[in-house]
Amino acid sequence: METAINTDGYMAAGYIVAFLVMGLYVLSLYLRRRNLERDLETYETLKTEGK
Repeated sequence: METAINTDGYMAAGYIVAFLVMGLYVLSLYLRRRNLERDLETYETLKTEGK
């Protein structure tokens, strides 16, 4: 009778990679939002100064 191959390490590595990718995606969304808010503030400042 053959024993099953232990693939626990591959499963753990897969979860680590998946969570890293998700974390990088959330970080990307945060940075995009921060830059968008900064651009909006700049736009509002230029808009009020132009009047």
